[in-house]
Amino acid sequence: MKSLQNQVAAFAKERDWEKYHSPKNLAMALSVEASELLEIFLWLTDKESQDLPEDKLNGLKEEIGDVMIYLANLANKFGLDPIECAREKLEINKRKYPANLVRGSGSATILYTQS
Repeated sequence: MKSLQNQVAAFAKERDWEKYHSPKNLAMALSVEASELLEIFLWLTDKESQDLPEDKLNGLKEEIGDVMIYLANLANKFGLDPIECAREKLEINKRKYPANLVRGSGSATILYTQS
């Protein structure tokens, strides 16, 4: 991950784009790219979304790449490792959503209705 973060930083530096890459702008760009990822699945059935044709699969690869690039860039601004952030969040989620309470529910709503 650090290698990707370094490559993204070098790419921006070579183009003198760092001045545009404030945390606010990177977060907004990340949201836009995530929306473009969603657009690939718009109007598809669940079954169709699981078996994308080659053109949509190529588009998905590009959008995942864009999301990762902006995420790496944003994390780099704060000296964060996105992989470590994900691991830490997974541990939080394990405590927040114990498997024995949410298994098969399809969501965490069961925890909120028990409060």
